[in-house]
Order: sequence, then C-alpha cells, then structure tokens
Amino acid sequence: MNWLTEYKIPVGDWAEALFDWLQDVGGGVFDAIAIWMEDVAIEWVLYLLQTPPPLLIVALFVALTWALQRNWKVCLFVAAGFLFILNQGYWEETTESLTLVVFACAACMAVGVPIGIAAAHRPRLYAAMRPVLDLMQTLPTFVYLIPAIVLFGIGMVPGLFATVIFVLPAPIRLTHLGVSSTPTHLLEAARAFGATGRQVLWKVELPYAFPQIMAGLNQTIMLSLSMVVIAALVGADGLGVPVVRALNQVNTSLGFESGFIIVVVAIMLDRMLRVDRK
Repeated sequence: MNWLTEYKIPVGDWAEALFDWLQDVGGGVFDAIAIWMEDVAIEWVLYLLQTPPPLLIVALFVALTWALQRNWKVCLFVAAGFLFILNQGYWEETTESLTLVVFACAACMAVGVPIGIAAAHRPRLYAAMRPVLDLMQTLPTFVYLIPAIVLFGIGMVPGLFATVIFVLPAPIRLTHLGVSSTPTHLLEAARAFGATGRQVLWKVELPYAFPQIMAGLNQTIMLSLSMVVIAALVGADGLGVPVVRALNQVNTSLGFESGFIIVVVAIMLDRMLRVDRK
C-alpha cells in the first residue's frame, strides 16, 4: 500500500494554484466588484429597508403578500411575524439578512433559470452538469468561504459569493424538472398550430413550469437563510452574527432567540412566495 499513499494526487495544490492565479490575473476586478457590491448595491438596499419607519416596511411586505397570495390569513401571519421580530429587537439584523437573500436570489434565479431551460432541452448537457451540481451541493459550505475570502476579502460579498455557489443548483434542477416534465400533448398541440420554438417556450413550457420555478425560488430563499450563520463567519452582517456570538459565549438564550427569528423569516418568505399548481 505504500505506492498508493506515496504518490498523492495534489488536489489541494491544484485548487490553491487556481485561486492564486485568479487573484493574480483578476485581483483588481474582484476588488472592484467587492467595493461596488459592499458600498453601493448592498448599502442602497439597506438604506431602503432601514431608513423608513419599520412599521411602514412591514405594511409594504403585507401589501406585497396580499398582491401575491390574495389570502388575509397569510397577510396576518406575515404581519405577526414582522411584529414579533420588532418585539425581539432584531429588525436591523433581519433587514441585513433580507438584503443578502435578495442578492443571492437575484443572482441564482438570473443564472439558474436559463441554465435549467437549456439543460431541459439538451439532455446531454444536463447529464454533464449533474456531477458538477452534486459537487456544489455536497461540498461542505465552509470550503466555499476560503476562495471567497481570497478573492473578495472580508465582509458581505464573500458571504454572498459562498451562498450563491451553494444555492445555485436548486433553481437549475427545479427549472429543468418543470420544463422537461411539460406534457407531450401540449407541445405537440402548440407545434401543430405552427408555434415556433420560442413561442413554445414562452407560451407552453414556462407557464407549465412556473410552479416548479417558484419552488426553485423558495428553495433558494430557504438555502440562503441557512447560510446566514456561515456567512457571518467571514464578516457578513445579519442574523448569523448573534448566532455566532451565542456560540462563542455558550449563550443558550441568545442562540435560541436569534435562531427562532431565522425560522420566522424563512416561514414568512415561504408563505409569501408559495405557488400551488392548479
């Protein structure tokens, strides 16, 4: 067995060399992205969420819930959830985590939905992508923080980067599932009436796959919220900070309090964006 252990495949060295090369070649670009995201985009969203009175933001979220769900029970639940967050004193941390979720969802859906559509139309492409998606979802999330710090430094941006890499497979898989499961008779009927490939996509496949795409959005939100604690380890603000502080202090009260707030936020967003196939 000596020959097997003596000649170690340098996987770690290859990874280190790759990220060192990326830092050497595109260090300026990564720094510019980090500065723009941290000082412009994220700060702008935080300004919109934190400057107005909290009750006004709560009312806007309730109005958005009504526009999406048309259900007063869901609106009441969302209002009660936000009022509970205010009561517990976690409004600022909640808005910071919501900012992280907003950017993570925007990036994942903008990239994941087109890739999922392309994979649904090209089975060989999806077969080639599947091992990569499995790797992205099974690789320990802490591993993503290392290259994130190397490329972007400390702050919200590396936390966002790690979140996007971990979450991206969800919208890809669910979009692929929704589009590829479109009934054959619907596709044949559309083509029989002379629909082009683009018309079939926009008028048949995407409407049929919409509940699955929204399920992908829900999964993106849930997985992003599961990353807020890990993102806090690299300097990202939000609800993960009190959880990490509670862990360092072995503070049971603070840990369960902040953890329960994360659960409340996750359930509220899930109820707001849930779409059932009719």
